[in-house]
Amino acid sequence: MRTIGEVMQKHLNGGATTLCRAWVVRRRDGRVFGFTDHDTDLMIEGVLCEASSGMDASAVESSTGLAVDNSQAVGALSSLGISDLDIETGRFDGAEVFHWLVNWQQPEQTILQFRGTIGEVRRGNGAFEAELRGLSEALNKPVGRTYLRQCDRLLGDVKCGVDLFAEGLVAEDAVDTSKGRRVIELKHLSTFEEDWFAQGKVTWLSGPNEGAEGLVKVDYRRGPVHVVELWEETRFPIGNGDRIRLHAGCDKQAGTCQEKFGNFFNFRGFPHMPGEDFSLTYPIAGRPMDGARRA
Repeated sequence: MRTIGEVMQKHLNGGATTLCRAWVVRRRDGRVFGFTDHDTDLMIEGVLCEASSGMDASAVESSTGLAVDNSQAVGALSSLGISDLDIETGRFDGAEVFHWLVNWQQPEQTILQFRGTIGEVRRGNGAFEAELRGLSEALNKPVGRTYLRQCDRLLGDVKCGVDLFAEGLVAEDAVDTSKGRRVIELKHLSTFEEDWFAQGKVTWLSGPNEGAEGLVKVDYRRGPVHVVELWEETRFPIGNGDRIRLHAGCDKQAGTCQEKFGNFFNFRGFPHMPGEDFSLTYPIAGRPMDGARRA
């Protein structure tokens, strides 16, 4: 009995072929999307791949070494497939991608040409372009810890252990006023100090930006008003009354870990690590060598 691969190879060797491409995308939130450049829908590996979805892709080329594969997926932004908001809020970042070559007359005949993840995504003029990264891309990532004075963990992850929803570390409020798409003013955060949310996370709970997340650049008091400035503009205009959730921020310093979060036991940095001046200069009486910048 011949395998599907042998049957497919015979079809390819026949000269006249009935081939198309199909893509299956599995997002990290569990949602699955199927696309094909054929003119009718196809069922591939149990996933309905929709036609007329505007998806296209360059030929897959794999290079030696660990370089990112040069394949790209290009498609139209539509409510039936991938929306502008999906791209803006990063819902497809890191999604798993399967790229199939399919005999559309017999969709069970397939060849898996590519498997990897979505990397950088660019959008504009009603379309998107996504970089496809092969499985070998994971081997490019540093493994192990880095010796730094500051903590190398993300606030709230498993090794950090801080509960981001603990009392005093999270707040919800409605936007009182806004200036553009980066600066918002809140009136019910009087119990929080200035810079409490700096480098923290903001999540939009209502309004046109609902579901989107961002990072806080600075927050400060101006009379009874708490002003929060974001690192990046929101995708859509901010409306008065839009609700947000703010999480406390961390500058990854040892003192902050101890005083703000009471979590120094889990601090993952090396605050007493000698600076470069310790090994490059000779000792001078009365002069500390702690790596600090000096005139």
